[in-house]
Amino acid sequence: MTHSPKDSPDRTDTGNPLPDSAKESQSELPKGPLSGIRVLDLSRILAGPSCTQLLGDYGADIVKVEKPGAGDDTRKWGPPYVPDKQGNDTTESAYYLCANRNKRSVAIDISSEQGASTIRKLAEKCDIFIENFKLGGLKKFGLDYESLKANNPGLIYCSITGFGQTGPNAHLPGYDIMAQGFGGIMSLTGAADGEPMKVAVGVADFVCGMYAATAILAAIRHRDSTSEGQYIDIALVDTQVSWLVNEATNYLASGKVPQRRGNEHPNIVPYQVFEARDGYVIVAVGNDGQFARFCAILGRDDLAENPEYATNEKRVENRLELIEVLRQEIAGFGKHDLLKQMGRNNVPSGPINNLEEVFSSEQVAVRNMRISMDHPLAQSGKVELIGNPVKFSKTPITYRRPPPVCGQHTSEVIAEWLPRFEDDN
Repeated sequence: MTHSPKDSPDRTDTGNPLPDSAKESQSELPKGPLSGIRVLDLSRILAGPSCTQLLGDYGADIVKVEKPGAGDDTRKWGPPYVPDKQGNDTTESAYYLCANRNKRSVAIDISSEQGASTIRKLAEKCDIFIENFKLGGLKKFGLDYESLKANNPGLIYCSITGFGQTGPNAHLPGYDIMAQGFGGIMSLTGAADGEPMKVAVGVADFVCGMYAATAILAAIRHRDSTSEGQYIDIALVDTQVSWLVNEATNYLASGKVPQRRGNEHPNIVPYQVFEARDGYVIVAVGNDGQFARFCAILGRDDLAENPEYATNEKRVENRLELIEVLRQEIAGFGKHDLLKQMGRNNVPSGPINNLEEVFSSEQVAVRNMRISMDHPLAQSGKVELIGNPVKFSKTPITYRRPPPVCGQHTSEVIAEWLPRFEDDN
């Protein structure tokens, strides 16, 4: 554990002072709906950290426990890294930044008796304990749910694993791509004649983190009513299976295994990407009236009048022939002209933006989906992050702390949560 009672709580373990303006601005921010809730976060990578970042955005006090000298694995998942004042790479990767704001970092070696003892004492002071160690990995340190609830019966303890606490695969490690493969989404993603494809971002991890957050909120509600804490078992594969949504029920209802369709929709036609003369457009026709208006734009009213295509059911049945005709017609339009005409005629459509176009758009700016936060190590003094999408009318989201440096708040948290422990050491 990298803690000394003489350390200043306003300094990182690398000696970088926190600006007074940052400390003052925190006290001026409105309190979020989870203000007063303490979370001890022993998770790393993406699922757990995305869950606790969300809780932190809602106002909870998140204390991230990291291995001294190493920290969260994702700190090394680069490049790119945040450049320091001299333009050199820091230990803060862009990946790490995506899921770790609104947290304080403490560097504690839980494998040592002193470190495990400190965590047990901190767990007595918190409302929520979250971890993503392998099955039974914390029991040997006395940090499992049964051990911790003895001194904190109101504790909400959330374990995130690849396959859950039960079943023949419970002992296996869990990574996002493995969850996507086992849980079926890769069998549905990609071109029909190509290889199975994972979603480009860690969506299995991220959705698992959101499920974990909603489960924790439900458990808080239960505890408020009964004073009872509880254990939450949540798995990457379970949550990935849960968001197979209509493709899963298509299979369960029909017994037919769905196949990859690229950008096509299994139940709606046309609902996919088409290539125009100068780029790609999205066409999302959701009903027969929209299809008729779309055909009029293309100058092909005959398609909407054709009984083989007039209803969505028939369009799904005859998709191959229809899509080929639509491809040929759409190829003659400029994408901007086609999108403009579809917009005027209330036919759902849209562009396919790259990330430069996304983050330079007025819509993203107005919705505050790109934010800037002060950071003590960054060359510019700031880091750019993705905003929280939730817009509360009474308890707005606050961005109080940038993603912390490993161990930045060890002394601060010990002094605040365990003042007598601080004096004894």
